Amino acid sequence: MKLGAAAAALAEQFRGALAGMLRPMSRRNRPLFFAVLASLTLAPASCTLSEAARADAGFAAGTTVLFQGDSITDAGRSRQPEHADTPNESRGLGRGYASIAAASILTEAAPADVEVFNRGVSGNKVFQLAERWQRDCLDLRPDVVSILIGVNDIWHTRNGNYDGTPAVYERDYDALLQRTREALPDVQLVVCEPFVLMCGAVDESWFPEFDEYRAASRRVAAKHDAVFVPLHSVFTEALAHHPAKHWARDGVHPTRAGAALMAKAWLESVAHSR
Repeated sequence: MKLGAAAAALAEQFRGALAGMLRPMSRRNRPLFFAVLASLTLAPASCTLSEAARADAGFAAGTTVLFQGDSITDAGRSRQPEHADTPNESRGLGRGYASIAAASILTEAAPADVEVFNRGVSGNKVFQLAERWQRDCLDLRPDVVSILIGVNDIWHTRNGNYDGTPAVYERDYDALLQRTREALPDVQLVVCEPFVLMCGAVDESWFPEFDEYRAASRRVAAKHDAVFVPLHSVFTEALAHHPAKHWARDGVHPTRAGAALMAKAWLESVAHSR
Protein backbone atom coordinates (compact mmCIF):
# COMPACT_ATOMS: atom_id res chain seq x y z
CA MET A 1 0.00 0.00 0.00
CA LYS A 2 1.22 3.46 -0.87
CA LEU A 3 0.62 6.09 1.82
CA GLY A 4 0.50 9.87 1.49
CA ALA A 5 3.48 11.82 2.79
CA ALA A 6 1.84 12.78 6.07
CA ALA A 7 0.59 9.26 6.70
CA ALA A 8 4.01 7.83 5.89
CA ALA A 9 5.60 10.27 8.33
CA LEU A 10 3.23 9.15 11.08
CA ALA A 11 3.95 5.50 10.36
CA GLU A 12 7.68 6.20 10.37
CA GLN A 13 7.44 7.82 13.80
CA PHE A 14 5.76 4.69 15.13
CA ARG A 15 8.45 2.50 13.60
CA GLY A 16 11.03 4.76 15.19
CA ALA A 17 9.32 4.46 18.53
CA LEU A 18 9.45 0.68 18.35
CA ALA A 19 13.08 0.83 17.30
CA GLY A 20 13.67 2.59 20.59
CA MET A 21 13.44 -0.81 22.24
CA LEU A 22 16.87 -1.41 20.81
CA ARG A 23 18.44 1.98 21.39
CA PRO A 24 17.96 4.99 23.67
CA MET A 25 14.74 6.80 22.75
CA SER A 26 14.55 10.49 22.06
CA ARG A 27 12.12 12.54 24.11
CA ARG A 28 10.02 13.04 20.99
CA ASN A 29 9.71 9.30 20.27
CA ARG A 30 9.17 8.15 23.86
CA PRO A 31 5.40 8.92 23.98
CA LEU A 32 4.85 7.15 20.68
CA PHE A 33 6.71 4.08 21.91
CA PHE A 34 4.54 3.83 24.99
CA ALA A 35 1.40 4.23 22.89
CA VAL A 36 2.43 1.30 20.72
CA LEU A 37 3.51 -0.74 23.74
CA ALA A 38 0.20 -0.07 25.46
CA SER A 39 -1.70 -0.95 22.32
CA LEU A 40 0.07 -4.28 22.03
CA THR A 41 0.39 -5.44 25.63
CA LEU A 42 -1.59 -3.50 28.19
CA ALA A 43 -5.19 -3.85 27.08
CA PRO A 44 -7.31 -6.80 28.22
CA ALA A 45 -7.37 -9.72 25.84
CA SER A 46 -11.13 -9.27 25.38
CA CYS A 47 -10.50 -5.80 23.94
CA THR A 48 -7.76 -6.63 21.44
CA LEU A 49 -8.45 -5.52 17.89
CA SER A 50 -10.38 -7.91 15.70
CA GLU A 51 -9.40 -8.49 12.10
CA ALA A 52 -12.25 -6.20 11.08
CA ALA A 53 -10.93 -3.34 13.19
CA ARG A 54 -7.41 -3.88 11.90
CA ALA A 55 -8.87 -3.45 8.42
CA ASP A 56 -9.38 0.21 9.30
CA ALA A 57 -13.12 -0.05 9.96
CA GLY A 58 -13.74 -0.23 6.21
CA PHE A 59 -12.98 3.39 5.31
CA ALA A 60 -13.26 4.06 1.60
CA ALA A 61 -10.95 6.15 -0.53
CA GLY A 62 -11.50 9.85 0.01
CA THR A 63 -12.92 9.47 3.53
CA THR A 64 -12.35 12.33 5.98
CA VAL A 65 -12.49 11.37 9.66
CA LEU A 66 -12.88 14.05 12.34
CA PHE A 67 -12.34 13.52 16.07
CA GLN A 68 -14.10 16.05 18.28
CA GLY A 69 -14.41 16.57 22.01
CA ASP A 70 -12.69 17.95 25.08
CA SER A 71 -9.22 17.49 26.60
CA ILE A 72 -9.40 13.70 26.29
CA THR A 73 -9.58 14.09 22.53
CA ASP A 74 -7.38 17.20 22.42
CA ALA A 75 -4.53 15.34 24.16
CA GLY A 76 -2.03 18.14 23.64
CA ARG A 77 -2.54 18.52 19.91
CA SER A 78 -0.77 21.36 18.14
CA ARG A 79 -2.88 24.38 17.19
CA GLN A 80 -0.31 25.60 14.67
CA PRO A 81 -2.02 25.78 11.24
CA GLU A 82 0.72 23.78 9.55
CA HIS A 83 -0.06 20.92 11.97
CA ALA A 84 -3.76 21.29 12.80
CA ASP A 85 -4.87 21.98 9.23
CA THR A 86 -2.79 19.22 7.65
CA PRO A 87 -4.60 15.87 7.63
CA ASN A 88 -2.78 12.94 9.26
CA GLU A 89 -0.13 15.23 10.78
CA SER A 90 1.06 13.58 13.98
CA ARG A 91 1.44 16.81 15.96
CA GLY A 92 -2.03 17.91 14.91
CA LEU A 93 -3.51 14.61 16.09
CA GLY A 94 -2.24 14.89 19.67
CA ARG A 95 -1.05 12.11 21.97
CA GLY A 96 -4.31 10.38 22.85
CA TYR A 97 -6.78 7.84 21.53
CA ALA A 98 -7.43 9.83 18.33
CA SER A 99 -3.76 9.63 17.38
CA ILE A 100 -3.59 5.90 18.12
CA ALA A 101 -6.76 5.21 16.15
CA ALA A 102 -5.45 7.34 13.29
CA ALA A 103 -2.19 5.39 13.24
CA SER A 104 -4.15 2.17 12.75
CA ILE A 105 -6.34 3.72 10.07
CA LEU A 106 -3.32 5.04 8.19
CA THR A 107 -0.96 2.08 8.43
CA GLU A 108 -3.11 -1.01 8.00
CA ALA A 109 -5.17 -0.98 4.83
CA ALA A 110 -6.57 2.48 4.25
CA PRO A 111 -6.24 4.18 0.86
CA ALA A 112 -3.65 6.93 0.65
CA ASP A 113 -6.24 9.69 0.51
CA VAL A 114 -8.01 8.96 3.80
CA GLU A 115 -7.69 12.11 5.92
CA VAL A 116 -7.86 12.30 9.72
CA PHE A 117 -8.24 15.51 11.75
CA ASN A 118 -8.45 16.22 15.49
CA ARG A 119 -10.38 19.27 16.68
CA GLY A 120 -10.76 18.42 20.37
CA VAL A 121 -10.48 21.43 22.71
CA SER A 122 -9.63 21.06 26.38
CA GLY A 123 -12.36 22.15 28.78
CA ASN A 124 -15.19 21.99 26.27
CA LYS A 125 -18.78 21.15 27.10
CA VAL A 126 -21.49 20.47 24.54
CA PHE A 127 -22.55 24.09 24.13
CA GLN A 128 -18.92 25.05 23.44
CA LEU A 129 -18.72 22.46 20.69
CA ALA A 130 -21.79 24.11 19.18
CA GLU A 131 -20.15 27.55 19.30
CA ARG A 132 -17.26 26.40 17.11
CA TRP A 133 -19.06 23.69 15.12
CA GLN A 134 -19.23 25.53 11.80
CA ARG A 135 -15.51 26.21 11.72
CA ASP A 136 -14.25 23.05 13.41
CA CYS A 137 -16.63 20.53 11.91
CA LEU A 138 -19.04 21.51 9.15
CA ASP A 139 -16.52 23.51 7.11
CA LEU A 140 -14.26 20.43 6.99
CA ARG A 141 -17.04 18.41 5.32
CA PRO A 142 -16.09 15.20 7.15
CA ASP A 143 -17.54 11.81 6.25
CA VAL A 144 -17.12 10.50 9.79
CA VAL A 145 -17.58 12.69 12.88
CA SER A 146 -16.60 11.16 16.21
CA ILE A 147 -17.59 13.01 19.39
CA LEU A 148 -16.53 12.38 22.98
CA ILE A 149 -18.08 14.97 25.28
CA GLY A 150 -19.72 15.01 28.70
CA VAL A 151 -17.24 14.77 31.54
CA ASN A 152 -16.85 18.56 31.77
CA ASP A 153 -20.63 18.98 31.64
CA ILE A 154 -20.78 17.31 35.05
CA TRP A 155 -17.31 18.17 36.42
CA HIS A 156 -17.65 21.91 35.89
CA THR A 157 -21.06 21.81 37.55
CA ARG A 158 -19.54 20.13 40.57
CA ASN A 159 -16.83 22.78 40.94
CA GLY A 160 -19.30 25.64 40.54
CA ASN A 161 -18.17 26.83 37.11
CA TYR A 162 -21.27 25.71 35.20
CA ASP A 163 -24.96 25.24 35.93
CA GLY A 164 -25.71 22.40 33.52
CA THR A 165 -27.81 19.31 34.13
CA PRO A 166 -28.17 15.94 32.40
CA ALA A 167 -31.28 17.34 30.69
CA VAL A 168 -29.35 20.35 29.36
CA TYR A 169 -26.56 18.05 28.18
CA GLU A 170 -29.02 15.85 26.29
CA ARG A 171 -30.90 18.81 24.79
CA ASP A 172 -27.69 20.48 23.57
CA TYR A 173 -26.22 17.22 22.28
CA ASP A 174 -29.42 16.37 20.43
CA ALA A 175 -29.42 19.80 18.79
CA LEU A 176 -25.76 19.47 17.79
CA LEU A 177 -26.30 16.11 16.11
CA GLN A 178 -29.45 17.35 14.39
CA ARG A 179 -27.54 20.34 13.05
CA THR A 180 -24.80 18.03 11.80
CA ARG A 181 -27.25 15.70 10.06
CA GLU A 182 -28.93 18.63 8.32
CA ALA A 183 -25.64 20.05 7.04
CA LEU A 184 -24.05 16.68 6.24
CA PRO A 185 -26.86 14.23 5.39
CA ASP A 186 -24.55 11.31 4.61
CA VAL A 187 -22.19 11.71 7.56
CA GLN A 188 -21.45 8.75 9.81
CA LEU A 189 -21.79 9.91 13.40
CA VAL A 190 -19.86 8.22 16.20
CA VAL A 191 -20.90 9.01 19.77
CA CYS A 192 -18.41 7.97 22.44
CA GLU A 193 -19.83 7.30 25.88
CA PRO A 194 -18.41 9.64 28.54
CA PHE A 195 -16.46 7.74 31.18
CA VAL A 196 -14.80 8.14 34.55
CA LEU A 197 -12.88 5.78 36.81
CA MET A 198 -13.08 5.76 40.57
CA CYS A 199 -9.76 7.40 41.49
CA GLY A 200 -8.13 10.82 41.58
CA ALA A 201 -10.80 13.50 41.19
CA VAL A 202 -13.64 10.98 40.96
CA ASP A 203 -15.40 9.45 43.96
CA GLU A 204 -18.78 7.95 44.83
CA SER A 205 -20.42 11.39 44.91
CA TRP A 206 -20.26 11.55 41.09
CA PHE A 207 -22.89 8.82 40.98
CA PRO A 208 -25.68 8.20 40.15
CA GLU A 209 -25.74 11.56 38.34
CA PHE A 210 -22.90 10.61 36.01
CA ASP A 211 -24.88 7.58 34.88
CA GLU A 212 -27.59 10.00 33.67
CA TYR A 213 -25.06 11.63 31.34
CA ARG A 214 -24.00 8.23 30.06
CA ALA A 215 -27.61 7.26 29.41
CA ALA A 216 -28.25 10.57 27.63
CA SER A 217 -25.31 9.97 25.29
CA ARG A 218 -26.70 6.55 24.41
CA ARG A 219 -30.15 8.00 23.71
CA VAL A 220 -28.89 10.73 21.38
CA ALA A 221 -26.73 8.18 19.57
CA ALA A 222 -29.75 5.96 18.98
CA LYS A 223 -31.94 8.88 17.93
CA HIS A 224 -29.47 10.04 15.29
CA ASP A 225 -28.40 6.59 14.09
CA ALA A 226 -24.87 7.07 15.39
CA VAL A 227 -22.33 4.39 16.18
CA PHE A 228 -22.10 4.16 19.98
CA VAL A 229 -18.74 3.44 21.60
CA PRO A 230 -19.37 2.19 25.18
CA LEU A 231 -16.20 3.56 26.74
CA HIS A 232 -17.39 3.55 30.35
CA SER A 233 -18.36 -0.10 30.02
CA VAL A 234 -15.02 -0.91 28.38
CA PHE A 235 -13.10 0.69 31.24
CA THR A 236 -15.29 -1.02 33.83
CA GLU A 237 -14.42 -4.38 32.29
CA ALA A 238 -10.74 -3.41 32.15
CA LEU A 239 -10.69 -2.97 35.94
CA ALA A 240 -10.64 -6.75 36.18
CA HIS A 241 -7.13 -6.61 34.70
CA HIS A 242 -5.59 -3.44 36.17
CA PRO A 243 -6.61 -0.88 38.80
CA ALA A 244 -8.27 2.41 37.89
CA LYS A 245 -5.08 4.49 38.06
CA HIS A 246 -3.50 2.28 35.43
CA TRP A 247 -6.11 3.52 32.96
CA ALA A 248 -6.65 7.14 34.15
CA ARG A 249 -4.59 8.47 37.03
CA ASP A 250 -6.98 11.31 37.86
CA GLY A 251 -10.07 9.28 37.02
CA VAL A 252 -10.79 11.36 33.91
CA HIS A 253 -7.78 11.71 31.59
CA PRO A 254 -6.50 8.39 30.24
CA THR A 255 -2.96 7.19 30.55
CA ARG A 256 -1.23 5.87 27.45
CA ALA A 257 -2.67 2.45 28.26
CA GLY A 258 -6.12 4.01 28.66
CA ALA A 259 -5.81 5.86 25.37
CA ALA A 260 -4.80 2.65 23.61
CA LEU A 261 -7.81 0.87 25.09
CA MET A 262 -10.07 3.67 23.88
CA ALA A 263 -8.65 3.47 20.37
CA LYS A 264 -9.28 -0.26 20.28
CA ALA A 265 -12.87 0.21 21.41
CA TRP A 266 -13.42 2.95 18.83
CA LEU A 267 -12.05 0.91 15.94
CA GLU A 268 -14.03 -2.16 16.98
CA SER A 269 -17.28 -0.26 17.31
CA VAL A 270 -16.93 1.50 13.95
CA ALA A 271 -15.90 -1.74 12.24
CA HIS A 272 -18.88 -3.63 13.64
CA SER A 273 -21.25 -0.96 12.37
CA ARG A 274 -20.24 -1.52 8.75
